Amino acid sequence: MALQWSHTIEGVDWEELSQLYRVAPLGYKKPEDLKIVFSNSRFTCFVSEAGRLVGVGRVLSDGLDCAYLCDVAVLPSHQGRGIGKAILRDLIERCRGHRKIILYAVPGKEPFYRKFGFRRMTTAMAIFESEARARELGVIDDT
Repeated sequence: MALQWSHTIEGVDWEELSQLYRVAPLGYKKPEDLKIVFSNSRFTCFVSEAGRLVGVGRVLSDGLDCAYLCDVAVLPSHQGRGIGKAILRDLIERCRGHRKIILYAVPGKEPFYRKFGFRRMTTAMAIFESEARARELGVIDDT
């Protein structure tokens, strides 16, 4: 079956999107929170098959200097079919002209993103709502 691509939040089923993140697995994200973050994103990408949401991604951006690619997720049943790669290519292309594109990756997925030109930053830092959870997930350390 053919994939349908959309770059607008029009018609998005936020509950379905929340479920996609839960099973992808990128954690639980409330439907109402997803509506806010996707509404405030410069670029969005939604991929559906037979009316079912199977992949998604978004970019926060200032329009020139910095773009932050985040929340790329694909249903487990559709992983390994190139959908995640296609979403990344789409969003990276839409970010062309920015001086830098930053990505926050799930630990262990770095080799996948290296194929697209992403490189580890030595100075990246973050403040997390739950530092203990971030440490448990392996996204921060005490160095």
